[in-house]
Amino acid sequence: MDVRQYADLFLTESRDHLTAFNHLLLEWERDPAAPEPVGGIFRAVHTIKGMAATMGYGAVADLSHRIENLLDVLRRGEKPATPATLELLFKSADALDRAIADAVAGKDAAAPLQALIAQLDREAGTGAAPATPGRQRPSAPVMMPEAGPGRGRTVRVALRPQAALKGARAILAIRKAEALGAVSAVAPAPAAMETEGFDGTFSFRLDSEADAVVVEEALRAAGDVDTVEVAEELHEVVAEGVRARHIRVDLRRLDELMNQIGELVIARGRLASLTSRLAEPDLDEVALQIGRLAGRLQSEIIQARMTPVWQVFDRFPRMVRDLAKQMGKQVAFRVEGKEIELDRTILDELADPLVHLLRNAVDHGIEPSEDRVARGKPAVGQLVVAAVRERSSVAIRVSDDGRGVNRAAVLARAREMGLVAADQQELGEQELFRVLTRSGFSTARAVTDVSGRGVGIDVVSTAARALGGSLEIRTEEGKGTTFTLRLPVTLAIVRALLARVGSELYALPLTHVAETVDPKPEEIHRVQGRETVLLRGRLLPLVRLHEVLGGSAAAPAAQRLPVIVLEMGERRTGVVVDALVGQQEIVVKNFEAPRGMLPLFSGATILGDGVPALILDAGGLM
Repeated sequence: MDVRQYADLFLTESRDHLTAFNHLLLEWERDPAAPEPVGGIFRAVHTIKGMAATMGYGAVADLSHRIENLLDVLRRGEKPATPATLELLFKSADALDRAIADAVAGKDAAAPLQALIAQLDREAGTGAAPATPGRQRPSAPVMMPEAGPGRGRTVRVALRPQAALKGARAILAIRKAEALGAVSAVAPAPAAMETEGFDGTFSFRLDSEADAVVVEEALRAAGDVDTVEVAEELHEVVAEGVRARHIRVDLRRLDELMNQIGELVIARGRLASLTSRLAEPDLDEVALQIGRLAGRLQSEIIQARMTPVWQVFDRFPRMVRDLAKQMGKQVAFRVEGKEIELDRTILDELADPLVHLLRNAVDHGIEPSEDRVARGKPAVGQLVVAAVRERSSVAIRVSDDGRGVNRAAVLARAREMGLVAADQQELGEQELFRVLTRSGFSTARAVTDVSGRGVGIDVVSTAARALGGSLEIRTEEGKGTTFTLRLPVTLAIVRALLARVGSELYALPLTHVAETVDPKPEEIHRVQGRETVLLRGRLLPLVRLHEVLGGSAAAPAAQRLPVIVLEMGERRTGVVVDALVGQQEIVVKNFEAPRGMLPLFSGATILGDGVPALILDAGGLM
């Protein structure tokens, strides 16, 4: 059987186990006397070893085996889990990750591992010989000699539901059985085990004098075996069990499905527009039914693309730990709201901005322990990443209890760069945000591996806007800083408010629309040179969209005009338009803005009548 077809699945499953490896190592580092982490790590590494052996990735299997040897010594209490030993295990987790990637890519995964393997062997007190370089199957474990015709029995095997490479694992188990005697009547057939429908349950007839316990031990050596039943003189096969309820789907297929449903939504809008003009009852009924079906299909596809944020967040604890150690700081890292779901596309694009924020927090935010103690703070800094649902959006917050933003240093640097007036004495909230998100701005005077290159907050702000979201900064000197990313749940299809300015229609996603109001002209006043309106006791600054776009007003100044109230955290702005047209689900189409165009648009869409419309960026308007 050619197992190369399982390479991508092996890579995905192995990295899931590596994530568990790293998380348990972090837990073990916090409490070296705890017995639970070492057992969990052992199981994760053992599973990787079994999968690698099945795939023929000898270097990965060998490294996993050497890690197992050390873990076995530690879990038996033959030696303590010292900081140096744990550091070696962290190093081994990284090496195992690289070896897996190299093996899947067909590179030599063995040669770079020799020094580490020797170190693991010394730490474990074993004298195992180094692995032979190259891609090969590890030598098979010692088995009992093949038995001659013996008593027949039916063997039923069920693999663990979460087992990866079920087909390959089943074949390996059958090979183990063949070392004990003659195997026949395999059901389902080996070819069927390679299909997606195979649920990991199979049976065969084994003619062998080997004891049932020996048979079970041999089969369990294949890895990921849940149950083994050895029945004397029974020849019936196992009936088909309940098929797996989950399968892995290539994200490109979901992307294509989303593209197609987007086109269907556009066509649905066009159909609704046509039927409203034709006034044919039968056609109206069919159009309504098609609209309902398209809506259900759209909802299901969007739901299929939703992914819990932990799939990105789980990589951060190890990164923060390594960074804090590199900088000689003590940082307690916590993740909240891991079950919150986002569209997979947004989640993938979110990883790098969050890395920037976390690195910024550890480098600039959290102080060294001695400085914290001198200021009356706990020696260990707190760093939290939290996901929270807010209406039709998700807020991702990165908070630290560090030194906060030094406004005086930011102001001084902003003066040097000419970002503010030379005689300016303080920075307001809006100016602070504008300066911190300016490309190339940094207060660091030296370039290090962590910071000082002028890349960071501006990257986060740009990424948030590209995703149809926004970035907010709240900071208090001496107490800490919170960065909040507000993002739509999905990007491809969103509900938007349609507004008219002059003869053009514009779409504004409802993610940041708080409400709409229509103040009287006499209620609009100028405060510090800017139009505002008093809304429920709070001044709301106004932006006239036709002025921003460089057009002329379609309605006389004395006429009452609708105002769209945008809200991003604590910031609120009212956008004055000529008319509100209504709400509509729109398909977001990204586009390259022409050179010189104002950064006010996040994409384009096709409306129900086939006319294109630009999608306004709420962050740009605010």
